Amino acid sequence: MPFISKDWRSPGEEWVKTQEGWEKKKVLECTAQRYPALTNFNSTEDNQNKKWSEDGEESDKANETVSRVPPHCHITIRCTREIAGFNGLSEAVRRLDFSSAVRDVRRFNYICALLELLLGGQRLTHLPGAAQKLLLSMLEQLADQVSRSQQNLSVLRALVGAVDAQREAERRSCWGRPLGSRALWGHHDSAIARIMRIADSIRIEEPGPEVMPKLHDMPEECIREILLRISDHRDLEAAASSWHVMGAVCSERRVWRDLVRFHFSAHQLRSVLPKGRDADCDDLDWKKTFHQLRKLYGLREDAQYAETLSLCRHCKCLFWRSLGHPCIADQSEEYRARVAEAGGPLPPHPVPPAAFLKFFSL
Repeated sequence: MPFISKDWRSPGEEWVKTQEGWEKKKVLECTAQRYPALTNFNSTEDNQNKKWSEDGEESDKANETVSRVPPHCHITIRCTREIAGFNGLSEAVRRLDFSSAVRDVRRFNYICALLELLLGGQRLTHLPGAAQKLLLSMLEQLADQVSRSQQNLSVLRALVGAVDAQREAERRSCWGRPLGSRALWGHHDSAIARIMRIADSIRIEEPGPEVMPKLHDMPEECIREILLRISDHRDLEAAASSWHVMGAVCSERRVWRDLVRFHFSAHQLRSVLPKGRDADCDDLDWKKTFHQLRKLYGLREDAQYAETLSLCRHCKCLFWRSLGHPCIADQSEEYRARVAEAGGPLPPHPVPPAAFLKFFSL
């Protein structure tokens, strides 16, 4: 017998009109209070709640419930005969509230790395139209954040350059055309133009004379402590070329020794040392050793991000660890008892940007 829903053409999903098009209501539940493009959804919900309750108490409870739902997204890890599903990139990006993550200093680098993977290598033109619009919207919000904070300007310029290169390549192509309609790519062109205007208008200004102390006024010991907390060798090299005091500090062996010990294990370090040499030798060139290890083993990926997405091993949900998620291990007493018998809950598995994209058919 066929399934008969309110609308016989759909399986009963409720769709909501937003400024970016029609979206599923269940996807917007986690982002209704934070996503700036969902003003129509918020106003519609507010009007409905006012009709449902005369004194306003129920509407306040409804808004409070929506705002308390942390961003999370269920992921189908393995399709079987009993479990069949498809992971949509645009739905996952909305459910995980990447729009607000752009404005979070802890998650900013993670979003930038994800955008770099999606916008580089001509991958944007092969994505669905909804995902393309969402990524460009995220890039525009990232540009606004960089413009306000005046930080990470090089990251923004690299992303804008990758998008502009893809647009120029599509314009010069002789055969075929990019995925999507002309109206869609007209929307993309206007969005890219706005992003480029924002990037070109950013000017890094030096703080006024009333701001004290400045970096040049700080003692060398403070400069050294700042450089010792940098985990990216490219930032060290850029700092060394910007100021002679930083250049002198960056040439010290201690800076590169701590960088080696942060990214690589003792076993990896011994593999590149000559026979008979100890890791505590005073004459060891730590900068050269770091680059040897970097080319051989690569850098720690988790060291680049203050926070990454995590995968719950119980309910197979992606979530931000600092925000948490509604887990079946907390909601079901029966499942919680089974977890306790098995030795306790399993720790969540970190998901770097490259592993996140493997959940989708891109």
